[in-house]
Amino acid sequence: MRFAPFIAGAFTAASAVLAKTVQYDWTLSWVNANPDELYDRSVVGVNGAWPLPAIQGKVGDRVIVNITNNLGQPTSIHFHGLYQNGTNEMDGPVMVTQCPVPDGSNFIYNFTLDQVGSYWYHSHWKAQYVNGLRGPLLIYDDDEPFKDEYDEDIYLTMSDWYHDEANWLVKNEFLTLKNPTGAEPIPDAGLLNDTQNLQWVVKPDTTYKIRIINIGGFVSQYIWFEGHDFEIVEVDGIYVENQKASMLYVTVAQRYTILLKTKSSTSENFPFMVSFDLNMLDNLPDTLNYNTTGWITYDTEGDFPDAAIIDEFDFYDDFYLVPVDKEETWEADTTVTATVVMDNLGDGANYAFFNNITYVAPKVPTLLSVLSAPENDSVNAYIYGSNTNAHVFEYGEVVEIVINNGDTGTHPFHLHGHAFQVIERSNASDSDDDFIVYDASNPGIRNEYPMRRDTLYLRPNGYFVIRFKADNPGVWFFHCHIEWHLEQGLAMVLVEAPLQIRERITIPDDHWEACKVGGYSYEGNAAANTQNYFDLTGEKVQPNALPAGFTARGIVALVFSCVSAFLGMGFLTWYGLSELKTTQHEVAQIMGEIPLDDESGESK
Repeated sequence: MRFAPFIAGAFTAASAVLAKTVQYDWTLSWVNANPDELYDRSVVGVNGAWPLPAIQGKVGDRVIVNITNNLGQPTSIHFHGLYQNGTNEMDGPVMVTQCPVPDGSNFIYNFTLDQVGSYWYHSHWKAQYVNGLRGPLLIYDDDEPFKDEYDEDIYLTMSDWYHDEANWLVKNEFLTLKNPTGAEPIPDAGLLNDTQNLQWVVKPDTTYKIRIINIGGFVSQYIWFEGHDFEIVEVDGIYVENQKASMLYVTVAQRYTILLKTKSSTSENFPFMVSFDLNMLDNLPDTLNYNTTGWITYDTEGDFPDAAIIDEFDFYDDFYLVPVDKEETWEADTTVTATVVMDNLGDGANYAFFNNITYVAPKVPTLLSVLSAPENDSVNAYIYGSNTNAHVFEYGEVVEIVINNGDTGTHPFHLHGHAFQVIERSNASDSDDDFIVYDASNPGIRNEYPMRRDTLYLRPNGYFVIRFKADNPGVWFFHCHIEWHLEQGLAMVLVEAPLQIRERITIPDDHWEACKVGGYSYEGNAAANTQNYFDLTGEKVQPNALPAGFTARGIVALVFSCVSAFLGMGFLTWYGLSELKTTQHEVAQIMGEIPLDDESGESK
């Protein structure tokens, strides 16, 4: 049996003497790793090592992350859950707030920590973070409300793991004609602190503060500790009133901080478990172990028992958590309503939509469009593109977002730049014929003091209602944090207080340089038009619609017909494919995998 230690938050003991500027100099390159001891593969390492280091600091600290990109492909880093108030340009999502960092280039992220709690960082270029470019980000607080209730501060990451490189999966297995149903790639394993068989050596009669962070790319997971209950004290950086629980349901990108007290006796070791939400998987390969086990270890020489089989997942519903500050419900000034749908377009691939629009990145990062546009034009959502799902809000508005789920899947949605109030969340519906749609005239259950967080899951065929204050000028991404669904286009862009953005945001020289070296436009509207911001000619848009009457089932039949063509059915193949107007070559251009054709029609 191979053991790995639980990771301690050693920063606490040294926090009083830590400098106010915390600098990380990182060279990103490929290294080999085999965390599940089943398959050796290349992963994104930092300074030649993987797993990646935790970023740690205290409130008020300045953090500098200086990266050198030696990956042979672009990259970026997003600091998940940080509001980046006044530093929107450091948020990280490619073509939202910055151009991708080109291979061979340096790039600096520089911001001040003005929050507390548990966060993480990850690449925000395509599906790159699924290849290992992700790690914890911990902010320590001398004034936390439960500071006298624990003895040690540690963190625990959970994740799904793939043996194949993520971008290869997207191009060859997922977003392709041969996967018309949009079935997500099935993980090969689950990991705890980027390993398996994790041994957490504990002291008796000791209360541990455990920061639980799901850094995976797809699957929500249940977590429980046999023989031990715990108290929830923080979610996504928001302190909550202590809540007893025995199990959590943690979607990708969510964080929970819990207090767990160990037993007095050291005579027995206990398993703790994380388990995939199997409802999210289209199939269960025989090789997949969807349970990952660690052990609360009182005696390193003792037995390590198998986990008990449980009949149901009885987890605490985060909707009922109460923030310590007990903010009452904010009254909405404006509402954005969107329906999630997964469907096929003319290339035969399956895409994700908000109100029939699948997100396609513009030619110019939206933040740079805000800064370069004439002032009167910057407040008009039209200039930010037909396929960005852009919405513009005035400074100080309370924005309500209503998401109706026209899909049978679970979707964890993340809002950059904010924690939002969770106003309502419906139950799931197992039937497409019983699609639950939000009705403002007939509201569901609401709490006096709504729970706040930055990542919330939408139940199958259900809805949720959230609200946030537009008091943080910037361009903020709102998207499903299942990385495969983001690749499918399940995202919108919120342009918050564009006039104030223009007053407060300054773009550093290395950010401009990244655009120039990478060959990206850095001024103009979504089509890079600097002369007329309302002329979107040449913008990047979604593939054409399917021919009338075509369905995913029909595409599957078509694919098999194509295979049969090799046995002599050439005419049928030509006839079937003639109606698919958007080619895979064009899709690759739209998704940014190859440059767009120039005016002559030749590929660059």
